[in-house]
Amino acid sequence: MRQGFPIAAPGQRIGLLGGSFDPAHEGHVRLTEEALKRFGLDRVWWLVTPGNPLKSRQPAPLAERVAHASRVMDDPRVVVTGIEARLNTRLTVETIAALQRLYPQQRFVWLMGSDNLVQFGQWERWREIAARVPIGVLARPGTRLRARLSKAARIMARDRLPEDESERLGGAVPPAWVMVNMPMSNASSTAIRAARINRQDAARAAGDGTPPDRP
Repeated sequence: MRQGFPIAAPGQRIGLLGGSFDPAHEGHVRLTEEALKRFGLDRVWWLVTPGNPLKSRQPAPLAERVAHASRVMDDPRVVVTGIEARLNTRLTVETIAALQRLYPQQRFVWLMGSDNLVQFGQWERWREIAARVPIGVLARPGTRLRARLSKAARIMARDRLPEDESERLGGAVPPAWVMVNMPMSNASSTAIRAARINRQDAARAAGDGTPPDRP
C-alpha cells in the first residue's frame, strides 16, 4: 500500500464517512459508533475533505481539522484521514472509485446522516455512487421523513433493506441501502463554530472594554 494511506486487511468491511469535519464533534462520534454496530463493519474511515463543492464557505486548514478529529474520535477501529487531498479527487464518486482501485480486496460502505440523504439526489453522479457501494443512512433530528420522501430514496426504493436486516449491509452487493434510527444528537459543526465565535467575541470584549464586533 502507498505510504500515508490506511492499512486494511483483505476482506475487511470499511465504512466511509466523508465531510469537512469543521469541527468534528460528538454527533460524528455517535453516528460512527452506531454504524459500526448496525452495519456489520470492521472499520470506519473518516474522510476529512479539503473542501465541499456544495458549500460557499471553505473550512479550516485540513491538517488542523484532521488533528482535532483524531482527538475527538478515540476508537482503534476508526481511522481519521485526509487522503482525499492525496488522491486529488474532487467528487465523492471519484474518491470511492480511487479507493476501490487501491483496495481491491476490501469492501466499502458509504455512510451518511439522513440530512445528507435529503440532498443526495443533487450530488454529481450520485447514481454511480449507489451502484458502486452499499449506503448506510443514520437518522438525524428533523430529517427522517424528508429523507424517506427524498428523490434518491424514491428512486432507490427497490434496493432498500429492512432496518432489522441492517447488519447485512457490509456484505451486500450494490445497489443496496438501509436507513436506521439512532439515539438523537443535536450537535452540529455550524452550531459549534457559532459558539466558538461568540466566545472569542466575548473574550475580546472583556479584554478591551469594548463591545464585540457584529456583522
